[in-house]
Amino acid sequence: MIVFALRRTLGFAATLLLAALAIFFLLDLLPGDPAQFILGISATPEKLAVLRTQLGLDAPAHERFVGWVWGMLQGDFGTSYTQQAPVAGLIWERLAVTLPLAGLAMILSVLVGLPLGIIAARWRGKGVDTSIMVLAQMGVAVPSFWFGMLLTLLFAVALRWLPPGGFTPWSENPLLALRGLVLPSIALALPQASILARVMRTALVDVRGQDFIRTARAKGLTMGEAIWRHGVRNALLPVLTILGLQLAILITGTIIVENVFYLPGLGRLIFTAIGERDLVLVRGATIILVLAVTATMLLTDIAYALVDPRLRERSPS
Repeated sequence: MIVFALRRTLGFAATLLLAALAIFFLLDLLPGDPAQFILGISATPEKLAVLRTQLGLDAPAHERFVGWVWGMLQGDFGTSYTQQAPVAGLIWERLAVTLPLAGLAMILSVLVGLPLGIIAARWRGKGVDTSIMVLAQMGVAVPSFWFGMLLTLLFAVALRWLPPGGFTPWSENPLLALRGLVLPSIALALPQASILARVMRTALVDVRGQDFIRTARAKGLTMGEAIWRHGVRNALLPVLTILGLQLAILITGTIIVENVFYLPGLGRLIFTAIGERDLVLVRGATIILVLAVTATMLLTDIAYALVDPRLRERSPS
């Protein structure tokens, strides 16, 4: 297990390095001059040259990349061009919105998706199964931002039960902060719950034909009892992998939903920084998203190997 975890960790580090290279140099190739954007079109060449030197833009690209990576290893993500504040502090403030949003959406998707998948498998081929699968297909097809707008029209505009957007800081009023995350978390959770329901149903349908289910039925258990006591646990292996993927998707998927609901999260920070051509801020925030996704996948691989030892025994890498 130690060797397996070490190999996965080395792959995690290599992925981060490649992602950092791609993020840095692709953003570096974008047209436009950050110094020109900051000073405006009326800036003189002398002022532009001074600001480029202050920002470090006149150094070779490879030197700036090495300095950027070395700084991040020490916790220094640089200073935002436009906000004149440490990037690490700006990211940390926005994670207080993005991480609870992704976590709440994950909890909702599990609480809704897994029970629906179990019910559909229990009544396979019946009307309940067909209805759940039709709803799941619709949930996968509906974009989160469009569903979010429908939720806003219903619960914020028509019923006025929840706020249509914005966010109250946790330190001011935790209850209002949580209320501000309800609608966007539901919008994020819909497609993920639909996928979980389909995966759970498929896994349980496969398990239903196994010998241990027939043995449980022969001992007097009903099909529902056999599935709940013995089938669900064995069907969770493929679901575990999907859960890891979904958490990564939810973290990155907040970018669009945060802009729909005007949430001051990491996704909105990236969106604003791109518009202002604040490359330092874009790089720092993007690498944090990559770190969150790759770390989630690493932990998922290790958790899967702990549950199923066959995976680490036959894994060539």
